[in-house]
Amino acid sequence: MRVGIPTETKNNEFRVAITPAGVAALVNRGHEVLVQAGAGEGSAITDADFKAAGAQLIGPAEQIWADADLLLKVKEPVPAEYGLLRRDQVLFTYLHLAASRPCTDALLAAGTTSIAYETVQTADGTLPLLAPMSEVAGRLAAQVGAYHLMRTHGGRGALMGGVPGVEPANVVVIGGGIAGYNAARVAGGMGATVTVFDVNLSRLRQLDAQCAVHTRYSSAYDLENAVKQADLVVGAVLVPGARAPQLVSNSLVAHMKSGAVLVDIAIDQGGCFEDSRPTTHDDPTFAVHDTLFYCVANMPSAVPKTSTFALTNATMPYVLELADHGWRSACAADPALAHGLSTHDGALLCEQVGADLGLPWLPPATVLA
Repeated sequence: MRVGIPTETKNNEFRVAITPAGVAALVNRGHEVLVQAGAGEGSAITDADFKAAGAQLIGPAEQIWADADLLLKVKEPVPAEYGLLRRDQVLFTYLHLAASRPCTDALLAAGTTSIAYETVQTADGTLPLLAPMSEVAGRLAAQVGAYHLMRTHGGRGALMGGVPGVEPANVVVIGGGIAGYNAARVAGGMGATVTVFDVNLSRLRQLDAQCAVHTRYSSAYDLENAVKQADLVVGAVLVPGARAPQLVSNSLVAHMKSGAVLVDIAIDQGGCFEDSRPTTHDDPTFAVHDTLFYCVANMPSAVPKTSTFALTNATMPYVLELADHGWRSACAADPALAHGLSTHDGALLCEQVGADLGLPWLPPATVLA
């Protein structure tokens, strides 16, 4: 099979969808690997590294899209790439379609077979390809929150850990999954007072045992009171495949402390704050009332040397399945991979996306029969 990896084109997206080790694994199995020249530079991977592993270096992205049977990306296609989508191609990447009707429409119109990293799901409910970037985004959320809490960067001027005689920052994390846990862990390590809200009592018990944080069951009443007193709020709510629920309203933000910071990790899935809208690393924040919102849609790209390798460690076993057996046989043999099927031949295959966008959908099993 011919596997293609273009350079990412999203704003300040420095990750790449394969490493030299991944190239070597594919080449050793008899596959061709086409890598766009310069694709790995943002992750400190040189063209020479890819070439030494057996990749063919290609200049224009259009040739990669045109020649590849299996196209690997990190982020969803941007509008400039919609015209490159093909019916006879498999696209394997993060898609977040519930938050993007235009991208969904483009995939359906092209007839592309697409498999979303974020909805590949094992029998126990684990999301193995979302987990590594959730770890990165969670840890970054505490860092960028601390940075923007500084008065010089728009915040209220609170130090996360305080100092002797002065209280630390009050951090509220909404959602106790992988991203929320990592945000809480790093914020707590900085010395902040951290409270994690979740509706899963079993998860709250795990968090209570794993790190020095307060845990609260997420009722609307208790969450609103906590948010009003917070210096930093991290939104880390996830409903797999679906648009994130909005748990912090504009009216609630109006009652928050002046200079409080809100970091919305869930922005890829539409955001869990009412006022959230996607931002970029070039222009990451905006003001709402007297607070500061940080809603960068590709947070892990800020640390690509870590993120690229963490992501590809998780994706490569599935990439090898797809390359060795083709998408249909691979998905038929691996229910976790089949769960990630999003579109095929003009049909939407994800129930959650269909519900959020008001589109008809088919169970993945219908295209695997």
